[in-house]
Amino acid sequence: MNNKTLLIILILFLITPFAFAEGKEADNMVENIHWLGHDTFKITGEKVIYTDPFHIRKKDIADIILITHGHRDHCSPEDIKKVQGPDTIIVATPDCKEKLSGGVRTMKPGDRITVGGVEIEAVPAYNTNKQFHTKDKGWVGYIFTISGQRIYIAGDTDHIPEMSDLKVDIALLPVSGTYVMTAEEAVSAALDIKPKVAIPMHYNSIVGTEKDAERFAEGLKGKIEVRILKQE
Repeated sequence: MNNKTLLIILILFLITPFAFAEGKEADNMVENIHWLGHDTFKITGEKVIYTDPFHIRKKDIADIILITHGHRDHCSPEDIKKVQGPDTIIVATPDCKEKLSGGVRTMKPGDRITVGGVEIEAVPAYNTNKQFHTKDKGWVGYIFTISGQRIYIAGDTDHIPEMSDLKVDIALLPVSGTYVMTAEEAVSAALDIKPKVAIPMHYNSIVGTEKDAERFAEGLKGKIEVRILKQE
């Protein structure tokens, strides 16, 4: 065995535990991600974060609410109020602001802000082969960091070129087709993004079924870990 081979073995020995630990951290973080249906998640850590509250079944108080765009199933004032407290900060696209009350901060693609110590980045979300969410609307997905993990909620989007530039640990991706990516398109998107864990969303509500989530998981088998969350 020559010196070069020994050096490669040593490097692999040193970095493997770190890679495993990083993957384990993302996997552990999934336990704090609660899918409430459609694109609605409750994510706990240093702060309580809700995404696109819709058909909220019980009242709660969020520290931060993220709204990806103005469609009724994402920007639902009556549902938002169910998880909004006096100190809740709502982060939304500008078209949502007039519908909402309380502390609202608006973002467009490319913006970065910090709310209560949570770093939030707005990234593009749009359709490429349909007209429900056109790029000119300036609608978004969000990347936010909580418990040391970068979490990406894609919003209503197709597989877009910008996804190749994202660096995230956990990706929440729509899979139902019709208004967003199909399961197969979401597989391609996940392979571009390369998260440690991918979680399907945007099904079992207006469009899509569990079959879409299952096809998504099957398409990534052996490539990216997929967690299909039980709706709470």
